[in-house]
Amino acid sequence: MQGNDQKSPRILPRALLMLGNSLTTANSMPDLLAQIANARVAVHARGGAQLAEHLNPATRLGSATQEALASGRFDYVVLQEMSHKPATNPTAYQQAVTALCAQIRAAGATPVVYATWAYAPDCPRLEKLGLSYEEMAQRMQENCQQAAVKNGALLADPGRIFHQQANRALWAADGVHPSEKGSLLAAKCIAHACGFLQDEHLYESEE
Repeated sequence: MQGNDQKSPRILPRALLMLGNSLTTANSMPDLLAQIANARVAVHARGGAQLAEHLNPATRLGSATQEALASGRFDYVVLQEMSHKPATNPTAYQQAVTALCAQIRAAGATPVVYATWAYAPDCPRLEKLGLSYEEMAQRMQENCQQAAVKNGALLADPGRIFHQQANRALWAADGVHPSEKGSLLAAKCIAHACGFLQDEHLYESEE
């Protein structure tokens, strides 16, 4: 009788691709997400990048993203737009999300809209945008939620929690980027949206 020499199938870790900029990479948030979700996380980002850049293979970022999507190696693709664009240019934002979601689904992955936050109430950049904190927060939430619903994408919404908690400690000193606490919250929101983290753990402190 022959012995059973078949090997058990190797279980690959879940894989996420994050498309974004410094709101994604601040405080090594992708590493936090990888730990929380027990997943492999790849990042295509640069400071100030916009989602539309990932659609353009003529750019360095776009070429890398298009190649990664074509490979079909990812289970989830997280979409993070330039910090104020969902509030200041929602039409362009919606167009980029729609185009990327189509490519993501064609690659067999699930799109995740990463809804970032309004600038902190004391941030000088709000005046340059001609928006109050409440106006920016409302526009960010509405347009990110609409992008997710329109495209059947998952929604990771730390921006809503930033607004609800009204805790300045979630922002870095510049009022734009997240603090370490803010990045941890964002990582938990993404993990929860993808089903890797239960809701009751979302607000737990790591201190």
